[in-house]
Amino acid sequence: MAAALENELGLDNEDYYSLLNVRREATQDELKSSYRRLCMLYHPDKHRDPELKRQAEQLFTYVHQAYEVLSDPQSRAIYDIFGKKGLEVEGWEVVERKRTPAEIREEYERLQRERDERRLQQRTNPKVDIPDQNDKSSEHTEVANKRLNGTSEAVWDIKHHADLLNRKTHLLTSPLSQPHCVFNCTLMTTSIVRDTKTSHFTLALQLGVPHSYLMMSYQYKFQDEDQTKVKGSIKTGFFGTLVEYGAERKISRHSVVAATVSIGVPQGVSLKIRLNRASQTYLFPIHLTDQILPSAVFYATVGPLAIYLAVQKLIIMPYVRAQKEQELEKQKEVSASEIARRKQEAEAAVLLMQESVKRIIDAEESKMGLIILNAWYGKFVSDNSQKHESAKVIDVTVPLQCLVKDSKLILTEASKAGLPGFYDPCVGEEKSLKLLYQFRGAMHQVLSGDTEPLKIPKQCEYRCVDIDGCFRMFVH
Repeated sequence: MAAALENELGLDNEDYYSLLNVRREATQDELKSSYRRLCMLYHPDKHRDPELKRQAEQLFTYVHQAYEVLSDPQSRAIYDIFGKKGLEVEGWEVVERKRTPAEIREEYERLQRERDERRLQQRTNPKVDIPDQNDKSSEHTEVANKRLNGTSEAVWDIKHHADLLNRKTHLLTSPLSQPHCVFNCTLMTTSIVRDTKTSHFTLALQLGVPHSYLMMSYQYKFQDEDQTKVKGSIKTGFFGTLVEYGAERKISRHSVVAATVSIGVPQGVSLKIRLNRASQTYLFPIHLTDQILPSAVFYATVGPLAIYLAVQKLIIMPYVRAQKEQELEKQKEVSASEIARRKQEAEAAVLLMQESVKRIIDAEESKMGLIILNAWYGKFVSDNSQKHESAKVIDVTVPLQCLVKDSKLILTEASKAGLPGFYDPCVGEEKSLKLLYQFRGAMHQVLSGDTEPLKIPKQCEYRCVDIDGCFRMFVH
């Protein structure tokens, strides 16, 4: 939840491409050229003032970090997919360096799941030590841990044997339907499994004494954020016939609730409610009747659905809404301090650019080149109120003039808030860049979107002076 809010507020990751002002497909030569130019600008040894020297060291470190990530193929692939936070996940050091983006994404998701599971295990499965005078502490500790885990010894034992059975049978699921046969001393089992992105189908046959049955099940997976699933199955054998149907839904990041109705002969009608939270499983079996009664089937089907909708509306949704509001308020406080920090960094960068900008302006004036007269970045309003605009835009004349090279200014398609000397004055709102510049003695104005690429001057703005002193347009 917090990560999503950070994305909405634009504070999740610093844009290394924007910092270096290179396109996302930049070559190693382009990265090196931009890196060298910024190193010359921010190198601490070029500044004698202690405060400027300290600020230059900080900016120099940022630039060096960005170059190190983008110049390394594997780090760059991770950063392109998951951003700066993807590089902070533990375990990348053991990953092979020759990986495709798809393999890197899969590895990242696996590492992320393992980290989340470790954190959740620490929260939901605490270990306790119970001292005992009869030197049976290990036995008591194991019993206490099982009680804390919320599962009984019998349930754990059943799951343990089921895991062993799965290892022995090697049942595989794949997008293609494949039969699997397993032979035992007294049993023979064969099954066909088809697993796709939206469905799971199983057809199984077991022959043996006394357990023989034919089972067919189907599960449909909805492509929603709650990972809703509906399933149904029919199983018939020497014991009778059993029909089951139910649904499963994710109610939080680590919690899943499911309800299953069982109708069988001679079992009758029963309802099973299951709650999974990480490794904990809570089962609530409810036996309604020994006979198949329409009223029992109706209440077993409608009852859990009505209870779930009521709990969802009266408890879960208000709780989630309150959590989001708390996170939003917390993120607003964080964003305020983050904006202040980045503003301070941008102002420091502008101070470091002053000397370079003077040299660039002198060089451009000598050849009637590109001079940035005024530049503003932020959210522009339609009422033309200068007072209101000043609270939403910042002056970026110096940073843009510093980027001028050979009478050209080229900005990539990345957000301009990451450029040196820039910061986001209105986080989460739509922003633009407005420029007033002079080229070949003529003034021009341009308005560009935040993530739109920009290249000035345009071809149609190249001019030459005719013999009669009149400016005439031509295409360069």
